Amino acid sequence: MIKVPQTTTTSFLIKQLPTPTAFVDTNFNIVHTSDKWMQLFSKQNKANKKTSLFKLFPNLSPKWKNVLENCFKGKPQPLGIHQALDDNNNEVWYEWSNSPWYNTDEEIIGAIIQITDITDSINSELELNKKDQLLKQQAEITKIGRWEYDVNNNILTWCDITKAIHEVPPHFTPNIENAIYYYKEGHSRNAISMALFEAQEKGKAWSNLKLQIVTANGDEKWVMSGGKPIYHNGELVGLIGTFQDIQEQVDADNKTLNNEKLLRTLIDNLPVNVYIKDTESRKILVNKAECDFLGVDSPEEILGKSDFDLYPAESAARSREEDLRVMNTLKPIIGKETLNIKLDGKETSFLSSKIPLLNNKGVAYGIVGISLDITALKEKETELRNIINIASIQNKKLLNFAHIVSHNLRSHSANFSMLLDFLNDEEDEDEKKRIIKMLSDSSNNLLETLDNLNDVISINTNTNIDKKSINLYNKVLDVHQYLTGYLLNNKAEIKNTIPKTFKVKSVPSYLDSILNNFITNAVKYKDPKRNSKIVLSAYKEDGYSVLTIADNGLGIDLEKHGKKLFGMYKTFHEHKDARGIGLYITKNQIDAMNGKIEVSSEVGKGTEFKIFFNDKN
Repeated sequence: MIKVPQTTTTSFLIKQLPTPTAFVDTNFNIVHTSDKWMQLFSKQNKANKKTSLFKLFPNLSPKWKNVLENCFKGKPQPLGIHQALDDNNNEVWYEWSNSPWYNTDEEIIGAIIQITDITDSINSELELNKKDQLLKQQAEITKIGRWEYDVNNNILTWCDITKAIHEVPPHFTPNIENAIYYYKEGHSRNAISMALFEAQEKGKAWSNLKLQIVTANGDEKWVMSGGKPIYHNGELVGLIGTFQDIQEQVDADNKTLNNEKLLRTLIDNLPVNVYIKDTESRKILVNKAECDFLGVDSPEEILGKSDFDLYPAESAARSREEDLRVMNTLKPIIGKETLNIKLDGKETSFLSSKIPLLNNKGVAYGIVGISLDITALKEKETELRNIINIASIQNKKLLNFAHIVSHNLRSHSANFSMLLDFLNDEEDEDEKKRIIKMLSDSSNNLLETLDNLNDVISINTNTNIDKKSINLYNKVLDVHQYLTGYLLNNKAEIKNTIPKTFKVKSVPSYLDSILNNFITNAVKYKDPKRNSKIVLSAYKEDGYSVLTIADNGLGIDLEKHGKKLFGMYKTFHEHKDARGIGLYITKNQIDAMNGKIEVSSEVGKGTEFKIFFNDKN
């Protein structure tokens, strides 16, 4: 009971009280205040004393009057907590308490009100509640629960999140035995049992243990478990830990893994080379086709390597320049025909595309390359082009041949018709005999023409020619042998410098005809001022066996006659036996064996023919 005598000393003592204190009479008027009160409520206390408490603090709850009236009766009650604004308009919290105010006669003459500033305490409590709420929300979002195990009392406690993960009701009471049996039998149950054992026996904590449980509803679920032992005075008193539902993460990881496998299966089975390079043009992904092309068994043998490690420097530099251009300009290269040369020199034709890979800022961090091997297609294209070229040549030959045949047969027919008319009109027997002889000569000429035409047709229509390996030196000797009389009669000399073991691949009858035509032509068109000399030699060159036949005859003006040198019935010298058919037939025979002929000549000095026999069948 506080008794306050009514003296000046009393007022002085009240002013020095260490807490904000006010004395109010039974009319709720403020009578005395401490300096602390005055400092705290400087704005409100500008009014005169004897001012009503509820006038100074209009926001006070009306029930406070009842509380103070009870205090006046000797029954004090807590006034509670009041929120207010300080002089700086900051929110503050006060706890108000009251007790009866007695005079010297021990009569209650009012109430003593004391205030305690609990702003810091309130703010701390609010912050703690806020943090607890945030932690609770975070736990619900991340599905991370907590658990505690009291070793001494064998009590296991699960939070609401942990119970929800196990799909048990909120009132469920777990124990250490049934908690372990929620883990899937096998690896997961063994792993958690070992972790608990080592935590209790060795003081070893565990974290990020990825395991499977079977919930109360029978669902399999992936969880992440962690825990550590708690000690007091060196004695194990319990375990605490976390328990996280990671099923969604596992499902997402599995979906990503399946998508990666699907993508990998797709690119590995594409009939094109696929690769990805980084900004340094190092390969960071390759498919099976690219591995096969580079002759390796696994991508690891290529990854991290640049084109400078895999291709000749020139090809690698060209590819690097393309990569940089694509990454710098962000413009892809689509369907560019390229020739790739490997380190072993093998050439491959590709239809290549390079596309920039962009990050979320639109900056290139590499390229993806796609190359389609078109080597076989290019070979077919070349083959088709050759076929078209050959067909064109053959068509020209056919047209030329048709013109020649038509001209020759028409000439012979006209000659026959004219001689027969002469014979029919002639009465002189001697003249008739002369016309009949002319008819006989014309008939022989016609037969010779038909034989020549037949030879040409035979060469151009024979698709089943069979080339054989023939000793060229010996074959020249054979031809020399059956031309001996002809050569002696024309004072012609043959010099055979061909190596004795030299062989060519040729149709035997064609080779006979070729040697015969070139040798007899060399003799036929010899220079009358000197004896004929023919030199034969041979050598190998780029898949061909080359026969050289050089003579010292009249020579040919190639500028004038070069383009029609091998034409049918084309002659370039005045000679009674010139027919213009020999070189035409010879050229057709060489062409039929995929060979070729080259000629060089100088008028008055002689001619040199080079016959190239293809070494392939």
